[in-house]
Amino acid sequence: MTSSFQGFPKDFLRFYAELIENNNRDWFGKNKQRYKDVVVYPMCDFIEAMAPRLEAIAPMYVADPRPNGGSMFRIYRDVRFSRDPKPYKEHAACQFRHQAGRDAHAPGYYVHLALDGVRFGGGIYLPPAPILTKIRHAIDEKDANWNAIKSDPDFNTTFTDGIRGDGLKRAPKGFPIDHPQIEDLRRKTLFVMKPLADIKTITTPGFVDEVDDAFQKATPFMRFLTNAVELPF
Repeated sequence: MTSSFQGFPKDFLRFYAELIENNNRDWFGKNKQRYKDVVVYPMCDFIEAMAPRLEAIAPMYVADPRPNGGSMFRIYRDVRFSRDPKPYKEHAACQFRHQAGRDAHAPGYYVHLALDGVRFGGGIYLPPAPILTKIRHAIDEKDANWNAIKSDPDFNTTFTDGIRGDGLKRAPKGFPIDHPQIEDLRRKTLFVMKPLADIKTITTPGFVDEVDDAFQKATPFMRFLTNAVELPF
């Protein structure tokens, strides 16, 4: 599959190194065009390159390359309720959401690019209570399917940390504390992530292949979540 994506420019990494040292509006204002050139436009190319691959893996999920309102997250932080006053995120990210989902709480495949680590995979982030309840009941009722996903060798080799996500300290209402899947039933977020061994891989065309492979390995997990919330995969 051909695309214009040849890897993120090396200045992508330099931009974020400098942003970390100068996370203020004055510096960003002077570097806004550079941000567009080395982060936004290459990310749009990456998303466009992923679109046909995602279509082959999970056709109900959307890779939208638009720079605004598409799959890419904005760089601006919401500091209204934060103790951290920094106005800009010190990473780039995109999420390929299910076409039925309009926000970051819908099921999605995810790519995170930061100097302290690049990772990609999928899951669902802090879904509303009714959606989370559906996932918990699916895990409870389809225990064998859930175990098959978690015990698959390819899945475990790719996602060495397994299924992750913050959770409750107690059992959720309606489930016993000794339930065999209690660890996952307590989660309020469920995701799997593959860390990239060498961050410089993002500057090569092969980065798309790395992400594609991880998305394929995440697909049984993503199919389970998608079906659990009563959406087509």
